[in-house]
Amino acid sequence: MKILAFAATNSKNSINSQLVQFASTKFTNATVEFADLNHYEMPIFSIDREIENGIPQLALDFAEKIDRADLILISFAEHNGTYTVAFKNIFDWISRIPGRKAFGEKSIFAMATSTGIRGGKGVLETAIKRFPFNGGNIIADFSLPKFNDNFSIENGITNNEILEEFNLKIEEIKQHFEATPKLILENK
Repeated sequence: MKILAFAATNSKNSINSQLVQFASTKFTNATVEFADLNHYEMPIFSIDREIENGIPQLALDFAEKIDRADLILISFAEHNGTYTVAFKNIFDWISRIPGRKAFGEKSIFAMATSTGIRGGKGVLETAIKRFPFNGGNIIADFSLPKFNDNFSIENGITNNEILEEFNLKIEEIKQHFEATPKLILENK
């Protein structure tokens, strides 16, 4: 299985990056490619820019990463209850590529975390509602509240009850792919 993993933020010290990296360790028989949104900075999307200059090569490159993946692991940072500008701009540009839906009908494990009690649930709920319209098949979602209290770099999720919920989500994803092994073979 090929996995594309990224935190939907351009923060260099992202707690969402730590969560998505932890999640990736649960797929031991997979090839994982990490994407850093800092490598995909483009002009802010506008229809005028698209008409003048077309789709930026960086948007095409990011879409290609999506196309090569069987599973996408995303952990969303929440800015004012929704996506970060860094992610939204990439999303906007890839959604404009002719002949495709932004997320290429790929399976997605959507996650979010924050230092607060809601754990990024606002942005996660937004993604869960929006992504199916843009070719994103969310097969599981997970929110980690109070990141500083419930996560350590050395051990990952430290709260046993939350870890149990997380592991159940990982098993759901693995069962999804075991039930549809043809998907993996077709994308190799």
